[in-house]
Amino acid sequence: MSIPVSKEHAASYRAREVSGPTPVVDGVWSVPVPLHGSPLHSVIVYLIETPEGPVLIDAGYEHPTCWASFQEALERIGRSPKSIRAVLLTHNHPDHVGFADRVRDVSGAQIVMHQDDDFAFLHRGRGRFLTQLHTALVMTGAPDDVVESMYAEAGKVAKHSESLDLDVALTEDIDFRFGDVTVRAIHAPGHTYGHTIFVSQGLVFTGDTMMPEGPTQLAIPSLPEDNPAADLFGTLDRIRDLGAEIACPAHQFAYRDVAERAMELKAFHQREVEKVRGLLADHGTAWEIAPHLTWPKPWDELGPGTRRFALIHTLALLHGAKV
Repeated sequence: MSIPVSKEHAASYRAREVSGPTPVVDGVWSVPVPLHGSPLHSVIVYLIETPEGPVLIDAGYEHPTCWASFQEALERIGRSPKSIRAVLLTHNHPDHVGFADRVRDVSGAQIVMHQDDDFAFLHRGRGRFLTQLHTALVMTGAPDDVVESMYAEAGKVAKHSESLDLDVALTEDIDFRFGDVTVRAIHAPGHTYGHTIFVSQGLVFTGDTMMPEGPTQLAIPSLPEDNPAADLFGTLDRIRDLGAEIACPAHQFAYRDVAERAMELKAFHQREVEKVRGLLADHGTAWEIAPHLTWPKPWDELGPGTRRFALIHTLALLHGAKV
């Protein structure tokens, strides 16, 4: 089990409470923002103090209560959205990019994300999120009625407009300098294809790549050549080798045993891939394989949303197992 930076913050997470803003180290704040109506409960926005103004890592949901909670948290630590210099986004999921536009509107902050997660770029290639999801569901080999039912259920919750315009679309690893503070952006695919981690002052901001507890949800494999599991293994190796002292994930809590957690998580997902590889002799599709894998509940007891996530995760593992 990972070693939390703040026992109080970890206890709040486990009690399903949203803690107030908490210092991770001098000059870096963890700012949990509640996600009303979401099973994730909250997302953590990080604030890095710099001589040029605060820099944010991620930006919560686009929801009035999220924005209000974020503003209240900043006020508690004597900051204002108007002073924010940049918003560095780990990836394009709605609980991470949500109020980035609002921050830019009030502060003029630059919004940064990797090109492979840029909505305009994706729409020209892979398509919108629901298009990618439908393609992947068909690729799982599930019966047509299951595909359409899962797609319809996803459509009820996938409300994000996918309209965010970037000021900087990353195409390579790069250092951002804000006075004497440097933040390095490192491409870290696996959870999404453009997922990016940020490194500064001995901390690695891991987005959704590496939580202190639980597995990583793999990216939607919507193209035959996609291999999110292999992408994740490479990312975890890079995180292991950073020498970072503290990992700052976008959910749960910040923790200290960074390299050990990276290798623990890699080993877990490698075992998943090997399990799928072993099932291939008798089961040819993700739909046939998924019931034989380990989930929070038996396959037949999973809710519709969890089963959809599990099926897509199985497809991603299957792509890895066939290499």
